[in-house]
Amino acid sequence: MPRLEFTLRAVLIGSILAVVLGAANTWLGLYAGMTVSASIPAAVISMAILRGLLRSGTIQENNIVQSIASAGESLAAGVIFTVPAMVLIGAWQDFEFWPTTFIALGGGILGIVFMIPLRPVLMERMPHLQYPEGQACARVLQAGEGQAAGARRILGAALIGSGYKFFASFSGLMSAGLQLAIRPFDKVLLAFSSDTSPALIGVGYIVRLPIASLLFLGGVIGSGFLLPLSGFLDMPAGDDPYQLAAELWSDRVRYMGVGAMILGGVYSLIEVLVRIIGQRQSWLGQKADSDRRPVGAENPDLSIWSLLGLFVAATACTMILYESLIQDISQSILVILILLPACFLFVAVAAYIVGLVGSSNSPVSGMTISVLLLVAAILLGLGIKSDSTAMVILGVAGIVCCATATAGDIAQDLKTGQLVGATPRWQQWGEVIGVLVTAPLFAFILSALHAGPGIGTGAPGSLAAPQASLFAALTQGVLDGGLPWNYLLIGAASGLVLLALDFILKHSGSSVRLYLMPFAVGLYLPMAVTTPIFVGGLIRYLGDRKARSADGGILFGSGLIAGEALTGIVIALFASQGPLLLFSSTPAWLQGTISALVFGLLAILYYRSTRVENK
Repeated sequence: MPRLEFTLRAVLIGSILAVVLGAANTWLGLYAGMTVSASIPAAVISMAILRGLLRSGTIQENNIVQSIASAGESLAAGVIFTVPAMVLIGAWQDFEFWPTTFIALGGGILGIVFMIPLRPVLMERMPHLQYPEGQACARVLQAGEGQAAGARRILGAALIGSGYKFFASFSGLMSAGLQLAIRPFDKVLLAFSSDTSPALIGVGYIVRLPIASLLFLGGVIGSGFLLPLSGFLDMPAGDDPYQLAAELWSDRVRYMGVGAMILGGVYSLIEVLVRIIGQRQSWLGQKADSDRRPVGAENPDLSIWSLLGLFVAATACTMILYESLIQDISQSILVILILLPACFLFVAVAAYIVGLVGSSNSPVSGMTISVLLLVAAILLGLGIKSDSTAMVILGVAGIVCCATATAGDIAQDLKTGQLVGATPRWQQWGEVIGVLVTAPLFAFILSALHAGPGIGTGAPGSLAAPQASLFAALTQGVLDGGLPWNYLLIGAASGLVLLALDFILKHSGSSVRLYLMPFAVGLYLPMAVTTPIFVGGLIRYLGDRKARSADGGILFGSGLIAGEALTGIVIALFASQGPLLLFSSTPAWLQGTISALVFGLLAILYYRSTRVENK
């Protein structure tokens, strides 16, 4: 009897989860500047439905569900990191449906098309690439039994995250986070901040302590050293220490983080190219020995004709997009000729990097920054500068960002499929479906979130959209010649120091590594974001020392993220009515105290959630 794999119910369940998890990651990325992989929670929910409710389903069928769902989640990262910048620079008044959809469709499909030919060399001839999230998802699928308990854990955590978001938004008893800024002397400013979001604790738990520590280290050096130092050298006018700290971080420290991220992106690109070129066997036109192929690898990938059809469709989407932005066919063709090679190059880089550090830690932002600056340099070098140039630059960056994010996700999913005996071509069609289902929804989700306090407006309760704000500032700076090069160079110099220290640690045999990109992201993000992420990583470390359930903690964190994110989207739909606070006159000291207590209780609850094995 043939095994069940690419079934109608798998496609339907996967598509629904793609929409839900894609919406959740949209909110999380705009809020925290990071997204997390949805493969494991999607796999658990799938097994709970197919095996718990329907009393049937195979491991391959569950794998199709998680592949479709995670494609929608990964596409969210590419969209939210770049598309909101169109609104922030004033090119759009709202999130236009067709351009947003074409950016998502074109980038997502190109990421899949360019990744598929790389599968044999990355997964069969580079054994040092472990694809950690792909292996973890395979373990969850292989465990199989009793995943109804895991689904209950996700649901319970989602209710906690939802309750927190509702309470924090409408009670008036909590502040947006914990913050302290003091100015003991005229030119000395010290600042500390921490959000109390349970979603961010979940992010830290999922990415683990080593990465969470590097993010936190970047935040500590940024807010604890570079911010006071820049203020000491040149303190802006003003008396409010909180306002001064925000101004110093926004105008100086975050650009130092950008400098470090640019260096990290270039370094990652060079490292990947050297490794790929250094392989003795080319993947072109070759087949691995049959005895070295894992189970399921004998099944072919998508045919060359399928890949060609998808490539033509994606290229057509991008051509239509640029023609609508530029309204000049010759310039649109030039942009396409720049886009396609850059897209393939960075897809290869992304697929390689996630094999080392996982999708959640992939430096998509750094690679997109590199693309943005490259495209801007080419266009300006050719003397092309008009009112639409900024939109073209961001459009190219958006498509490459969607392609790299999707490629990293499909690489993890294909590794999972390799380990569970899936048919590659069916899994690849599942990824295509995930992109097609979710791409048209992002314009509506972003418009709903922007309708209230807004995205990147700086208003109370607005979503910070760190990456999109950065890309908007970089684009305008490049075109206007107003980039703060001194701060960018300081950030790059700090990155060089970290690279040197990591080189020493690596060659001394130390288990401790100082990866540049997480540090650079931590330097760029507000410390309020990196602090709770560090707490989540610490909870993971303490739980692992006690041999507690890491899978249970991952599911619990995924539930917190989904609950808080989806509630945040629902609240945003009604935010235009204004805040409805039950206690609108709560003193600031009491708000801070309650916020600290809630944060502590959430951390304890999270730690206790790892005590019960995921059975």
